[in-house]
Amino acid sequence: MAGKKVEKKLYQEIEIPEGIEVSLENNILKMKKGDKDVSRRLHAFIKVNVEDNKMILSSDRNRKIERKLFGTFRAHLNNMVKGLEEGFTYKLQISNVHFPMNVGHDKGNNKLVVKNFLGEKIDRIIPLVEGVDIKIDNEIIEINGHDIEKTGMVATSIEKGTRVRNKDRRVYQDGIFIIEKPGRTYL
Repeated sequence: MAGKKVEKKLYQEIEIPEGIEVSLENNILKMKKGDKDVSRRLHAFIKVNVEDNKMILSSDRNRKIERKLFGTFRAHLNNMVKGLEEGFTYKLQISNVHFPMNVGHDKGNNKLVVKNFLGEKIDRIIPLVEGVDIKIDNEIIEINGHDIEKTGMVATSIEKGTRVRNKDRRVYQDGIFIIEKPGRTYL
């Protein structure tokens, strides 16, 4: 006689470091430390409760989709805490082989301006995201932020904004390339 299969609920506790305020309203989780804040919309399958100095992640069911979402949200919450504690840094390198390009940060409009890329007469303007700091030092661009998604999005948009099109990439190796991101170094 076969019995019913008992499903275990998914459950995990994440410790909230001292100094970080966590609030949950309208299915949006907000974390704040000083003047830095990060927020994330939660999925309907994953439940988050804030008790004392812990965030409790749980799910009522244990299907494949819930396990995937559970792991994803656990990583998101850990990244939110790490971003408020330490921050995230991306480094990009400016490579110009054929034409000397000039890169500048227009703080008023929050855009990155690339002049003389491959000898182009029109400047390439790359829009940036609020909440991310950019520092340009000779051939290195350093991007700092407390939200890993925003800092990664800015680094990727800068790299894509200087992509060489319709030319042989073996010859035209100009551009701005990511050389370091959280947890990885490419050089």
